[in-house]
Amino acid sequence: MQAADRVLQILEILADNGPTGVSAIARELGVHRSTAFRLLATLEGRRFVVQETHRGTYSLGAGALRIAGAVALRIDLAREAQEICDEVTARLGETSNVAILVDGAAVNIAQATGTSSVAVRDQYVGQRTPLHATSSGKALLAFAGEPAFEVAARSLERFSDTTIVDPGALRAELELVRERGWGSALSEWQDYTNAVAVPVFATDGSVVAALSITAPAFRLPPEKLPMLADELRGFAQGLARRLGHLTPR
Repeated sequence: MQAADRVLQILEILADNGPTGVSAIARELGVHRSTAFRLLATLEGRRFVVQETHRGTYSLGAGALRIAGAVALRIDLAREAQEICDEVTARLGETSNVAILVDGAAVNIAQATGTSSVAVRDQYVGQRTPLHATSSGKALLAFAGEPAFEVAARSLERFSDTTIVDPGALRAELELVRERGWGSALSEWQDYTNAVAVPVFATDGSVVAALSITAPAFRLPPEKLPMLADELRGFAQGLARRLGHLTPR
């Protein structure tokens, strides 16, 4: 634990001070120069720091920048997703969500609550929801590749009478999602609640998120889903543009 703490201190020193020599880092850590050098060598091997040989100092490397970039992207995605959800709900009046795929679940990162007195008001932000029983989950899983499907298909929990629990039926459903470009859930996770979701495509054609609306089943019947999916697709493309992607679809 002490070594891990010192490694993190080194990254903080370089982030705060820029290029710094071994002796100065050792003084900051309160350790011998050889100890500081050994820690720096480990970080250098993982590309978290680079040595500027002409100056005898170390600075942050590509490894640290990659992690920082990933964090910044996640923050940007959550912020932009919330703005899109606000726009969707203002336009359609129903509860909207943006979810991402995390460790075999659809995790909601943004939500705007519907304006109707009978709107879906459950708070989903930060909640893990099942891939096979939600519209967002299906929109994410349909484009996630075979390994992700195989993991999901091992445990298809039943939540209602309409939940898909057969792997073959789920595969067919995901093929339909890919063909029409949107996923739906008809009382499959929560009784009397329907939802429709569209994928948010990145420049390379991968899916970075899913945008959905959820409403009581009587207000979101199956026949309305294609029209609402078309509307959502425009908002999904807007979110992709905000994130710097030019969607191919």
